[in-house]
Amino acid sequence: MEISLEGKVAIVTGAGPNIGSGIALALARYGATVACNDIDPAAAQACVERIERNGGTALAIPGDVTDEQQVTGYIDTVVERFGHIDILVNNAALLGGKGVLDESAEFFQRAVEVAGLGNFLNTQHVGRHMAENGIRGSIVAISSSNGWSGTAGVIAYAFHKGGVNNFVRAAAMDLAPYGIRVNGFTPTAPTPDNPALIAERGPGGVLDRPRAHGIGGETGDEPWRRPSRWTGERAPLVPMGTTGTPTDIGHAVAWLCSDYARLITGCDLVVDGGARAKNFAYAPAAPADTAGPVPLIPLDITGELDRDL
Repeated sequence: MEISLEGKVAIVTGAGPNIGSGIALALARYGATVACNDIDPAAAQACVERIERNGGTALAIPGDVTDEQQVTGYIDTVVERFGHIDILVNNAALLGGKGVLDESAEFFQRAVEVAGLGNFLNTQHVGRHMAENGIRGSIVAISSSNGWSGTAGVIAYAFHKGGVNNFVRAAAMDLAPYGIRVNGFTPTAPTPDNPALIAERGPGGVLDRPRAHGIGGETGDEPWRRPSRWTGERAPLVPMGTTGTPTDIGHAVAWLCSDYARLITGCDLVVDGGARAKNFAYAPAAPADTAGPVPLIPLDITGELDRDL
């Protein structure tokens, strides 16, 4: 099976250097023209440059996904430039945060707005464009393992990712009569593989460098405080031995957006090395006793990675 997105035009929101950039690059490598959105114009442009280094065609469309005028503005720009939109990947989200005892109302509200309005506005206006023009397109909302199970220290993130999951199902029902598919995609804490990101922050991801006051961390020194997560040495908890990389996510999202997935809608596709499937009492084998996945099929062919993946 040879996946081809030739002739298709995609928008990826939140195309920053990790998951968003990986998805955008994958769509481009499979043949799509990709419009890269981010609230940070520099991040959107960096994604474009990465795609172009790898032989693809891309356009930077910076903008705030919670501002309807900006959303319709960059959608119009894409249509004027390329004529149509076939794929939308709603990836924009506010990461990090604190637990329920310490999170601010301001951060909680903004995080929910980015996920809620970001998914709604982009899906509504791209969906209308598809429906009006008879485009049987694909819309993918990026969820998280935090949207399916509880994690300490990220109450806003857990709340809005859970909302994304049911938004997908409801939007899939609304858009099915038009032949437009809407699906969710659940990764979990991928190891970065963007050379630029690795050069800036080093190898590893959030699991290797947990935030002191972020996921599961203490946020104060009051005598009543209790740590919300074990912070000492622990065995790997992913059955396949790795949560993968944005490239793993990109391959799967590209397939989900292809015509091979023509009857898949209202579903969630999980790429997490089995992390969500395990029982709470799961006891992993020693790393040396685990075969692990087959080697990664790389997409960033012009980049130099700082570590073997």
